[in-house]
Amino acid sequence: MNKSGQRGFRWMRSSVMTLAALALLQPGLTYSAVSFPVDNSYNVQSAFEKARKQYPQFPVAIARVELAKGNLVERDLVYRQVGERALHMDIFRPGSLGAGTKRPAVLLVHGGGWRSGNRHLQEPMAKYLANRGFVSATVEYRLSPEARYPAGVQDLKAALGWLRDNAGEYGIDPQRIAILGASSGAQMATLVGVTPGLKVYETSASISKDSVQAIVNLDGVVSFTTPMALKYENAPHKNPSAAGAWFGGRYEDVPELWREASPLEYAGAGSPPTLFINSSHPRFHAGRDQYIDRLAAHNVPTKVMTHDVSPHPFWLFQPWFDHTSHIVADFLETSLEATLEPSLKQVKSNRK
Repeated sequence: MNKSGQRGFRWMRSSVMTLAALALLQPGLTYSAVSFPVDNSYNVQSAFEKARKQYPQFPVAIARVELAKGNLVERDLVYRQVGERALHMDIFRPGSLGAGTKRPAVLLVHGGGWRSGNRHLQEPMAKYLANRGFVSATVEYRLSPEARYPAGVQDLKAALGWLRDNAGEYGIDPQRIAILGASSGAQMATLVGVTPGLKVYETSASISKDSVQAIVNLDGVVSFTTPMALKYENAPHKNPSAAGAWFGGRYEDVPELWREASPLEYAGAGSPPTLFINSSHPRFHAGRDQYIDRLAAHNVPTKVMTHDVSPHPFWLFQPWFDHTSHIVADFLETSLEATLEPSLKQVKSNRK
């Protein structure tokens, strides 16, 4: 082997060893072809096994939805490029659109503790909404092993900009776009919804294009600083907690980030109508009632539905999925009939 070959071998061996060392340091992580870490610990099958054991009184089954005949799906659309990293979304839409027809759209954000999960978790809901006449998009965003807060929020803002830039191609009404999130994705979706134009989350693709006209929150906290949120998200025995890993520090270390990422800080005049669908676990309701009070003070409609007995990720499973998806679609149909464009001035005035 010549010297050039030896150098190349040493570099390759060093790279492999580095990845192996990282994997040992962060159990559960794998690395993609473009060398970003992927945590697959949160997935449908593992969540199903847990729910099935915890709720033996129910015939728990993974929710599955087939697209109606004639409806379309377009996968792996690149909506943002960050260096070598391509971020993707999948779009599901009615196939019977006449010329010039524009449909309301929904951006769906998966959960997984800001660390794990992927966009395919939201596919049953996306298909259901497409069957109800919406254009729905499941979105990939950067998670905490790859990039800390606020990177993922910026990705979601860029995704909204992409949907508006490509509205004509996919039959989207750019004046009627909602966002839906589940668990950690619900916190992010709500944050995106109440912060149009806020500079910390702005990208070149999202300027003047990041507003939404409705929010659906499936069991996600809307404040990181309430006693309930801090009890769980900042628990001393978690080193780090899921939120702590996302922020890069405990609440005591970076309180300004924990507060900045709390949708409650911005809720009020001009906020979009919001639907909360919650499990029977109060920890995931942190800040919800205060959020509702702030919107009510400005006559912004909200709705709450709680599953009395349910696992946290109820939206993934029957018998809870059918009721959940029906409530979601009904709320969006009602809310997207009229639009309200909140201004950056209003958003800033809401923050106390």
